[in-house]
Amino acid sequence: MRFLHTSDWHLGRRFHGEDLIPAQGAFLDHLVTTARTEAVDAILVAGDIYDRAIPSLDAVRLFNRALHQLADLRVPIIMISGNHDSAHRLGVGSGLFARADIHLRTDPDTCDVPVILHDADGPVAVYGIPYLEPSMVRTQLEAEAASHRAVLTAALHKIHADLTNRQLAGTRSVVLAHAFVTPSPGQSEEPRVEESASERDISVGGVAHVGADVFDGIDYVALGHLHGPQKITERVYYSGSPLPYSFSETDHTKSVTLVDLAPGAAPAVTRLPCPAPHRLERIQGLLEDLLNDPAHEALEDAWLEVTLTDPALPFEAMARLRRRFPHTLSLKHQRAFIPAQATDTPTYTERLQGRSELDIACDFITDLRGSAPTPDEHALLQQAVDAARVNETQKETV
Repeated sequence: MRFLHTSDWHLGRRFHGEDLIPAQGAFLDHLVTTARTEAVDAILVAGDIYDRAIPSLDAVRLFNRALHQLADLRVPIIMISGNHDSAHRLGVGSGLFARADIHLRTDPDTCDVPVILHDADGPVAVYGIPYLEPSMVRTQLEAEAASHRAVLTAALHKIHADLTNRQLAGTRSVVLAHAFVTPSPGQSEEPRVEESASERDISVGGVAHVGADVFDGIDYVALGHLHGPQKITERVYYSGSPLPYSFSETDHTKSVTLVDLAPGAAPAVTRLPCPAPHRLERIQGLLEDLLNDPAHEALEDAWLEVTLTDPALPFEAMARLRRRFPHTLSLKHQRAFIPAQATDTPTYTERLQGRSELDIACDFITDLRGSAPTPDEHALLQQAVDAARVNETQKETV
């Protein structure tokens, strides 16, 4: 059976002020064309359909258009909600959509209700696990703890129970999930999982990820959340986002994932490139050098992040850059190192770089009273940070 796996559309998102609706529309047209050309049997969309819980009108119109295009393909579409989506809003009308073979899984209670597909080799059960916010679904799923691993383990327990109860010999299983999944020890020789700056933090107790072993026994796992396409194990994959959403994704080749699932074998996976409105590039140097160097001519049509190394930020730097590079989207200033001006005191930006909210809170306590938080105080600060994030999630998505 052949699947097309995609995720993280983030409809309605802007990229440093740039309207992405036209580019997202072009991607969805490409997705439909690819599904038709590759003769896929089903399409898997692993969450973050929208960028916000209450999406813009343009984003809703685009999704509505996409639903009609996908329904016209006459193949099953299985979608789940992600951590950016409002599960309740996205799930409205799911019963009616199912009549058009568009299956929305936004309620944890339905994670063990599969879409059953058939081919010459027998049945395939496709399950959708929406994004699970641990503190909000622990009781519902009867999980052992309010952690990502515990709630995903509980969801997979329900799925395995359903597979067992069906007693269909040779049934292949597919699971969609929206989570931060990493290889378990000894499970993969793949490089370290790559994050992007555009992904929203989902840490609980300082832990955002879960080992891929929670999906043991599933034939293919279609993941969403991380924006870089990557292999976690031979059966667990991220498709990545179809468009770049931060300059940390400059080296990504955006794609959708074609999956051929035969009985008794690891899935055969092929990445198919997505159309790019502009390529991403990062350059740095003195403003006058950037404006006059003919070697940069090829960058004039790229989306640019420019880091200026002038001793002081030049007057109207962005306006001058955009006269040569119309798609300059991000401007940073990082003075070149001058020994006479060297100092051991880091800037405020340098002190915050790579620091979490918990790190900053602990630094504040240390600076205020001259001693680091005790273990009990550290735990209280962690609880406060987690509560603030969950509260924000509830306001946006419930």
